[in-house]
Amino acid sequence: MIFSDTIIEWYHKNKRDLPWRNTVDPYKIWISEIILQQTKVIQGLPYYNRFIEKFPTITDLADASEDEVLNMWQGLGYYSRARNLHVTAKKVKEEYNSVFPSDYKSIKELKGIGDYTAAAISSFCFGLPYAVLDGNVSRVLSRYFAIETPIDSSDGKRLFKSLSQKMLDVKNPDIYNQSIMEFGALQCVPKSPNCEDCPLKKSCQSYSTELVQILPIKSKSLKVQNKYFNYLVITSYDNTFIHKRKEGIWKSLYQFPLIEGDFDFEELKDSKEWRKLFKGKEVSLRSASLQIKHKLSHQLIHAVFYNLIVEDFSSEKLLKIKKRNLEDYPLPRLIDKYLKSVN
Repeated sequence: MIFSDTIIEWYHKNKRDLPWRNTVDPYKIWISEIILQQTKVIQGLPYYNRFIEKFPTITDLADASEDEVLNMWQGLGYYSRARNLHVTAKKVKEEYNSVFPSDYKSIKELKGIGDYTAAAISSFCFGLPYAVLDGNVSRVLSRYFAIETPIDSSDGKRLFKSLSQKMLDVKNPDIYNQSIMEFGALQCVPKSPNCEDCPLKKSCQSYSTELVQILPIKSKSLKVQNKYFNYLVITSYDNTFIHKRKEGIWKSLYQFPLIEGDFDFEELKDSKEWRKLFKGKEVSLRSASLQIKHKLSHQLIHAVFYNLIVEDFSSEKLLKIKKRNLEDYPLPRLIDKYLKSVN
């Protein structure tokens, strides 16, 4: 097939030298795929190296505490990925004697593993004929075949899933899947692709048309919600106070006491959350940060950090720690960035 032969040939000439491409260990492939789900390779690579160094086997990951796992993940975002990794590692240890399952159905049943990741592990590690379908693959196929059906519609999802499987080189599913993903990442890029140097330009139905710039089409646009966070960085002697989030995207990470709302400092002090936390104690404002904007996929957070001095402060709902020990706790990237900016 011209399509698969061409991109495989391109791949052998242009592929990046990445550590997970030098192994068929399903544990390492799994870790790399989960890290790269919402992360660019250049950002994910150091995390992958540190993660594998800290947890070299699936047993090491299963035996770690949740805080240890989240600490290694700190800064990557989408923390449910790390929690799912931990849950799955425990399951593989307990139910599969720490040996990763080798069939697509069993792999897909593991927590945090969907169609794409199951296909990647199945093909890369076990040579099974399952096509990967991610954003890079969808972009390549939509442009090559000039498909204007939105990729996030029901019809689009069925169409691209069927087409990706049809185009798969079943004799070399591992190399083909690696090739088409790398082709989308390096050659058929989202903006301003270099079509003149593309080896597929003679057969690409979008070549030299305006479709190159608009494909793939998405029907849904995510509405970004503004959130206003007021973090209370309380100092009492050489102690500060944090707590573990129980829900949301930062579940199981630690944070300073938080009051949500678009307040100035006087309004903040008058809030019921403030009064409930401090119970009439004298609070001195040492400093307040400028408003920090932190963009998530569905939220734009406007955060202000208030440095407060409160003598003999205590709270049953907060964890009292030495300020110097903050780095021992997994924190959202927003808080980590703030701490690094003031240290």
